[in-house]
Amino acid sequence: MTHMIEDPDYFLLDNDLSDAARALRDRVRDFGRTHVEPIINEAWEKARFPEAVLPGLAELGIIGTFIPGYGCPGLSRQEAGLVAREMGRIDGSVNTFLGVHSNLCMGSIYMLGNEEQRQRWLPALAAIEKTGAFALTEPTHGSDSVSLETSARRETGGWVLNGHKRWIGNGHAADVIVLFARDEADGDVKAFVVEKRQDGTYPGGYSPTVITGKVGKRAINQADIVIDNLRLGEENRLEHCESFSGVNRVLRATRGGASWEAVGHGMAAFEIAAKYALFREQFGGPIGSYQLVQEKLATMLSDLTAMQLMCTRMAELQEREELTTAMASLVKMTTSRKALEMCRTARDMLAGNGLLLENHIARHLTDMEVVSTYEGTDSMQALIVGRDITGMSAFTRTKRP
Repeated sequence: MTHMIEDPDYFLLDNDLSDAARALRDRVRDFGRTHVEPIINEAWEKARFPEAVLPGLAELGIIGTFIPGYGCPGLSRQEAGLVAREMGRIDGSVNTFLGVHSNLCMGSIYMLGNEEQRQRWLPALAAIEKTGAFALTEPTHGSDSVSLETSARRETGGWVLNGHKRWIGNGHAADVIVLFARDEADGDVKAFVVEKRQDGTYPGGYSPTVITGKVGKRAINQADIVIDNLRLGEENRLEHCESFSGVNRVLRATRGGASWEAVGHGMAAFEIAAKYALFREQFGGPIGSYQLVQEKLATMLSDLTAMQLMCTRMAELQEREELTTAMASLVKMTTSRKALEMCRTARDMLAGNGLLLENHIARHLTDMEVVSTYEGTDSMQALIVGRDITGMSAFTRTKRP
């Protein structure tokens, strides 16, 4: 029974993992428990990223996930999902750093850059000698990022960028930032790389400010970035991004990471609640002996198993290149809703103790509020699925008569 609580895999899905995938899972899990969990609450409370974990992350063989070569491991979709699951099970902030650095930033350079650009940036990012960020969203363009307004104007020898980015993970500190802007000449979206100078400062015109006052993912900082006549050379434009379809290529390749992370938060919530139910005594016995608590635990396990099944199938479809946007949206919508409810249930079962960071569930709960928002809110995912069901788009605002 204790093993089932500590490793909640009721339908034995992990039994089908390859030896390499199982070793990867255990490596990430052990690192999270040994090096991240003991320090994350303090980092979370202080709203600081735990930089002490970076050398260990670099040694895990996970940086660059699906990218082959350049010091990256070339993981399968399921293996990449296991990384997000196991790190999300420990902490959402560190997992977000990995998603931004390893998947979005490095993935953009790999898919949209030429060979010289790959060789220029990927090896150092794979070794975490440099850290990365991905600057797409803007203050007025989150879910509708396709409408981004940051502009790029070609001049002799390079480009001049102007605009505003917001909610950019690690955008205040990264050494390499992939930034998307709309070409004033043709109206198409292009990708650029902003680099720190050797003295650790950013080029003039790139002004990031850390967003403060967050209630979730507090151990990873997001930046508000003002871009004012930022000048970049042509060599800093990723050659193979000529429109927003380039952005979509990256997003399709990294799709599913948030769903796997949600599974990790759900696994943590179930483990925390089930263990607490075994030893917490009220009214003369452990609360796990009462019908109400057992029903809650059974529902949590049911939801968790459904999430695990969906993500496993999603990875299979990705490997066969059969996963559609609507399928991915259904998985994201479902896993976000179920994992958030699981965290709320676990927090409720711990009552007042659930409010304490030392019991971890409050951190998982608020982090899941963030997961439910990024990579498309539940409402946006529902509209994508709804469009697939009906053939009619509900994204545009209906004009009043």
